[in-house]
Amino acid sequence: MIAPIRACVADEFQQVNALIIEQLQSDVAMVENVGHYIVDAGGKRLRPLLALLAASAQGGITPQDIKFAAVVEFIHTATLLHDDVVDLSTLRRGRATANAEFGNAPSVLVGDFIYTRAFQLMVSLGSLALLESMADTTNTIAAGEVLQLMRAGDPSVTESQYLDVIDRKTAALFAAACRGSAILRQHDPVQQEQMGSFGRHLGIAFQMVDDVLDYTGDPEITGKQVGDDLNEGKPTLPLIYTMSSGSADDAAIVRDALAQKDSSNLGGVIAAVRRSGGIEYTRQQAVNHQQSALSALADLPQSPALEALQSLAGMAIDRER
Repeated sequence: MIAPIRACVADEFQQVNALIIEQLQSDVAMVENVGHYIVDAGGKRLRPLLALLAASAQGGITPQDIKFAAVVEFIHTATLLHDDVVDLSTLRRGRATANAEFGNAPSVLVGDFIYTRAFQLMVSLGSLALLESMADTTNTIAAGEVLQLMRAGDPSVTESQYLDVIDRKTAALFAAACRGSAILRQHDPVQQEQMGSFGRHLGIAFQMVDDVLDYTGDPEITGKQVGDDLNEGKPTLPLIYTMSSGSADDAAIVRDALAQKDSSNLGGVIAAVRRSGGIEYTRQQAVNHQQSALSALADLPQSPALEALQSLAGMAIDRER
């Protein structure tokens, strides 16, 4: 589904991949081993793709944009390495996580290496404004991770608190990937904010659909076990809605499973979420954010890259992985 979207920046996307491989080189073998393991796992590479498409939609891709796209992917990769350790995850994209394959300590330390490599690349771009934006973004992501950890197993988390977490943890990097191209072109703050707004709302929609797929997805397709979020005690929107709007019995089923971080009654939780309308509610909220994302693109001139960004917003909602 993503291949046609990637097609209009295919050459530049390959350049980003080549730069990522080049920048993973180290005289420490473990760095290369873990780094290549997670990069070779593939995935959609959505965030660097966003950076490239945003640049193309604003006039064309430059060598600076190639570097910036690699920066965005490195920051995302580092967060994955750290997330999987914190969440005790053993499966990502259908294969063992780096921490399951190499151990927790190497995963954390190589994640640190990749973070610092990202900032080395950013310094080479020579834009203090971009460096400030990405430093703020990385700090926001880290704070979001801490918030999520603090709220694990807490059935009293509200929808607004949930939104705060995903805004920081997921949407911030989507926003930064889109805003960065406007910063590199020294566009005015309004244009920078419009691009950032597209990425932010797209990221929120993407995460909401992810949270739905945790209860409806096929592990063979998603590469993730159904119920992982429940085992980690993550109060995601389908659960929050069920606890606040479902029947007393359904709310109790979800509240107990969440508080215990226990997916042994996963079937009962899924049934409760479905009866309460939690899946439909979450999908509708995702669609609302998708529409806000599309509205943020209104001032961009027509181009294949703009059409690709619009298609990406559609894909964020209509996907199985």
